[in-house]
Amino acid sequence: MAVMYPLPSAFVQWAGKFVDPSIAFAVGWAYWFNYCITIANELQAANTIISFWTTAMPIAAWITIWWVVIVLVNIGAVTIFGEIEVVASTIKFGWIFVVIISMIVMSAGGADYSAVGFRYWNQQPFTNGFKGFLSVMPTCIFAMAGSENSGLVAAETANPKKSVPRAVGSIWIRLSLFYLLGSLMVTINVSPFNEDLFGGEGTNASPFVIAYRDAGIPALAHMMNAIILLSVISTGTISGYGGSRTTMGLAYLNMAPKQMKRADKTGRPWWGLVPTFILGGGLAYINVTESGKDVFGWFSSLTSLFTLFGWGMICMSHIRFRWAWAAQGRAPEDLPWRSWIYPYGAWYGLIMCIVLIIVSFYLAVWPLGAPTTAEGFFANYISLIVVVICYLGARIYYRGPWWVDLKSIDLDAGRRFYKADDPEKHVGGAKGAAKKVVGAIFS
Repeated sequence: MAVMYPLPSAFVQWAGKFVDPSIAFAVGWAYWFNYCITIANELQAANTIISFWTTAMPIAAWITIWWVVIVLVNIGAVTIFGEIEVVASTIKFGWIFVVIISMIVMSAGGADYSAVGFRYWNQQPFTNGFKGFLSVMPTCIFAMAGSENSGLVAAETANPKKSVPRAVGSIWIRLSLFYLLGSLMVTINVSPFNEDLFGGEGTNASPFVIAYRDAGIPALAHMMNAIILLSVISTGTISGYGGSRTTMGLAYLNMAPKQMKRADKTGRPWWGLVPTFILGGGLAYINVTESGKDVFGWFSSLTSLFTLFGWGMICMSHIRFRWAWAAQGRAPEDLPWRSWIYPYGAWYGLIMCIVLIIVSFYLAVWPLGAPTTAEGFFANYISLIVVVICYLGARIYYRGPWWVDLKSIDLDAGRRFYKADDPEKHVGGAKGAAKKVVGAIFS
């Protein structure tokens, strides 16, 4: 869909085009708030990372410093934003190989302690049983959120048919290196009962940092902490980018103030950037009076539910788009690029999103290691309630059928047409930067 319809705010407009305007309204505003929460969460995470080195400065001071950094990156020209993200992603991608190789050596006995191997797996693979396994889902979803942003920047690339599939096709590298192998390295080097793990009683830190420190390699511990700091700030900058573009797409659908359509000559949508950073930065200061562990947990849960709703609607939009394409007598071969796992991938994604939303409800009602309370439920499930309220309010306003009629969809409106021999040329300026951001998102 990003290749076929590279539209501002992407999945928001796809939902309105192929599913229902009310769904588009709910997806758009939920995702905008999701980006704001992510900015707040990354600012809070940056403070936790800094505390590994020093606690001399007040929390509010660090939040302000990194908030200003994120704002400055976004208000610079789009070309500057693209270059910064490419540099950050290159550093992160290169460092993960250092992590994997060094931690294999450490686990095999090349550290200050004896060989560990899979000792922690054999002792207690599921620390809190199946419920404990389910309880980490919000954090996992939060970590995976962001890959869908390629749809947002597709509208600003010169040739989405070349840029987007190339970037999306490399996501398996991100999954295998950053998540699967990265998690494996942690589990063979760090005990799940280590008191310094995030939320523990010691110095809250990343498990990667703890592994290097306990192995007697402080230089790598400090370098790892610096890379993580770079990563969270990078995520915060991309969230500012995504939030401002989401409001622009909503404005094009007449679901946001018309001023949000505007962008200056360098591509900065000020009417979307300013409220995104005000709300995102403002929420971060909650951490001044609450513990970082609690704030991270709340924000991760809120972000995870918004993300699941967004992912589910992307899958639904894809299914409806292909149904409409067939209903109007068009052949799949006419599409400029096709997902090779359709329809199984789209249906699997939609069903899993629904299942995980139900799991989140279960954990909100019966949390792990805590009593059931109304406060706990709303703190962890309020985001879905917000989505439902947005959807029902939009239904009352827009009325009409529950689904867009497949045969009445204008499949050529907003469509990008490609020549068969359309080469990818060197692109400069804002479009060249956007192309770089597409790749950077997947790194």
